[in-house]
Amino acid sequence: MIATRKNDHRLMQVLLGPVISEKATQVAEKNEQVVFQVARDANKLEIKAAVELLFKVEVESVQVVNQKGKAKRFGRFEGRRDHTKKAYVSLKPGQEINFEAEAK
Repeated sequence: MIATRKNDHRLMQVLLGPVISEKATQVAEKNEQVVFQVARDANKLEIKAAVELLFKVEVESVQVVNQKGKAKRFGRFEGRRDHTKKAYVSLKPGQEINFEAEAK
């Protein structure tokens, strides 16, 4: 039986998914970083622990970006997209996350 820590359940909810975009791909190639969409109340320590737990890699540093939701119009109605938080995770040299292999 695997011993689970008290906050493992919380760490499973911190990462919402990877960001797959042109900018995220450029950052991955140039700076060797991976971009994740994270929970809005997550901090850097939780993000680092979650990435290390889920992907079995060593994290060097984490930078976070709070992105305000855009104001949008739907006909005569005004609305706003949700605010989001992204994490730019730098991995230690020699470490790599392969999302294609993780999905299998």
